[in-house]
Amino acid sequence: MSSATIKVFLIHGDPKRLRWAEISNWSGKAIAAPRTEFDDLINREESRSSGVYLLTGFDTESGKTALYIGEAESIKDRIKKHLENDYWNQIVFFVSKDDNLTKAHIKYLEGRLIDLAQNRVQVKLFNSQSSGSRLPESDREDMEIFLEKILQLLPLMGIDVLSTSESNIQTGISSELFYCDIKGLQAKGKLTPNGFIILSGSQAVLAERESAKKLTWIINTRKRLIEDKIILQQGDHLIFTKDAEFSSPSTAAAVVHGGSANGLIAWKNKKGVTIKDLESA
Repeated sequence: MSSATIKVFLIHGDPKRLRWAEISNWSGKAIAAPRTEFDDLINREESRSSGVYLLTGFDTESGKTALYIGEAESIKDRIKKHLENDYWNQIVFFVSKDDNLTKAHIKYLEGRLIDLAQNRVQVKLFNSQSSGSRLPESDREDMEIFLEKILQLLPLMGIDVLSTSESNIQTGISSELFYCDIKGLQAKGKLTPNGFIILSGSQAVLAERESAKKLTWIINTRKRLIEDKIILQQGDHLIFTKDAEFSSPSTAAAVVHGGSANGLIAWKNKKGVTIKDLESA
């Protein structure tokens, strides 16, 4: 992502309450608030515009971040309907200050955001289907730039589960590929601002080790990955069908090993040097 100058205005002086953000030389604007300030949010002029919105909370059943991504020609009218659902407690929406977002534009943005969310193992997505939208090449490029700005602002607005590996500083250790080998299988991944991402096509052991029985989160994580079809059985092992991001190299290595693992040692670059040795160099 390109560098950016961002202006954040805290309506009540509290970074967790109603706030808005803008990026210099960008026509978009982000508005965010907790559910407790819903009325103040929809009374703002921006809520009458078309745009995309995200609702977040915590899904107690899966232990994941609950996420709903939607689009609307009137943000205010659409999000009122979500008050009947109690899985969310935060909302952020994005509009254009020059009212230049068409229905096709916001459907395109919704589809792209849903695509990103589907690859996040820590997310329970409540709307996995999107109508999307086909755009002329020039419009598509404009919306990709708009999407980049959305992804830059989301962490500042309290949503960091969609941060992408492209946001890494592509120098030094953060640009390296790392490999985890076990029983003739190999997984490939890299460090990200949020932890570690295992890349599509990586392999993992099929059966959990004895240590996994004492750490049930390993079994539960692998089970969720299988249920979400992010990893599938292929012969005598598992294979990643999509990129999957984890909170740390050790969490990622544990999924590959099927048991406890020290990710700082398990992951090595192409020269065989561990993350631990690279960080201490």
